[in-house]
Amino acid sequence: MAKNKKIRLLEECRDDLPRNVRLMGLDLGVKTIGVAVSDAAQSIATPVTTIKRTKFSQDAVELGKHIRDLEVGGYILGWPLNMDGSRGTRCDAVLSFADEMTRYPEIFGKQPFIALWDERLSTQTVDKFLDKRVDIGKKAKKGAKGSGLVDRLAAQVILQGALENLT
Repeated sequence: MAKNKKIRLLEECRDDLPRNVRLMGLDLGVKTIGVAVSDAAQSIATPVTTIKRTKFSQDAVELGKHIRDLEVGGYILGWPLNMDGSRGTRCDAVLSFADEMTRYPEIFGKQPFIALWDERLSTQTVDKFLDKRVDIGKKAKKGAKGSGLVDRLAAQVILQGALENLT
């Protein structure tokens, strides 16, 4: 799958998962990166921020600020499979991003734990949540998308799904 054998599906590397550290969940979009983080017990995911994408080196610096502040010990990246389970071009982009992470040990760690988690329907889950659970009008919902709220919440959905799979 990946050039780097350290980047695998969560199901394939669950025994290598670092314990008692926070995990960072990333929803890697074309324009933004949604960021969420777990508690050290790896039971609850919390949305953190949305980073506007530029080039990888600048994205890494922005992520690095949160990685240091939150003492992150591993990464769960949303794996954007097609609805039929096949890989598309976005999967290649995620693998490329993950591979780049391994080239920045000063930010992501010397041998970072990087796992991929199926993110199908994560954004739709967030949209449905905003539509049905939060009293938010159409104009406010559009503003929420523009503010990065949807991206942060999608990262939370991805990370929470991974955490629940680990228990």
